[in-house]
Amino acid sequence: MRVLVVSATAFEIRPFLEKLHLAGKKSDQLSCYQYKQVSIDVLIPGVGMVATAYYLGKQFAIQPYDLAINAGIAGTFNRDLALGSVVNVVEDCIPELGAENGENFLSMFELGLADPDQPPYRGGKLVIEPITDQGMYGIEIITKLPRVKGITSNTVRGNLRSIARIRQLADADLESMEGAAFFYACLTAAIPCLQIRAISNLVEERDKSSWKLDLALKNLNRLLRDLLNSIPPAR
Repeated sequence: MRVLVVSATAFEIRPFLEKLHLAGKKSDQLSCYQYKQVSIDVLIPGVGMVATAYYLGKQFAIQPYDLAINAGIAGTFNRDLALGSVVNVVEDCIPELGAENGENFLSMFELGLADPDQPPYRGGKLVIEPITDQGMYGIEIITKLPRVKGITSNTVRGNLRSIARIRQLADADLESMEGAAFFYACLTAAIPCLQIRAISNLVEERDKSSWKLDLALKNLNRLLRDLLNSIPPAR
């Protein structure tokens, strides 16, 4: 089995990587690891949609995968999600992709620049099937995680007016800077995928003193190890 793990920064998944055997380094962005019977490629494209899209598309063009996992931290709009907890993002979008029309905003779909139901989109969203529906692994650990909706942005919000505006454009639980690019690539390449995020902070006026970054990283890396151990051996 070959798995691709994608993280914007090595910092977010370093404890997980330290438990693996490094088999080789193919580039500054791509390293290869081995764990039991699982071959794991780890892609660190950098922060943001542009880098994620480029390096992920490049990798998918030369290597097929049984599973791709996007792992990282995120801020949440949903105060019912505990800081430090890990969630399974099953829907993502880029709500600011469009044009301003005075005080109003028109999405690329409303502008007629894209069909909201043209794959990989479904109703203007990037939606993945639950892992249990993919019929490949039966990874029970994923079914226990809260299933949430995400948005992907170029700017992480820390301004109340900006936060209110984006919440008018999209109903979402959390915000990341790479998730939609990851989903777009995986859905287009027909590669089963998961986006796993640990909640480090509320999306509010920026106040790092209230963040639970260490707890989020601890729980994210523990989940990745458990996930790897739950993959059944090759038949």
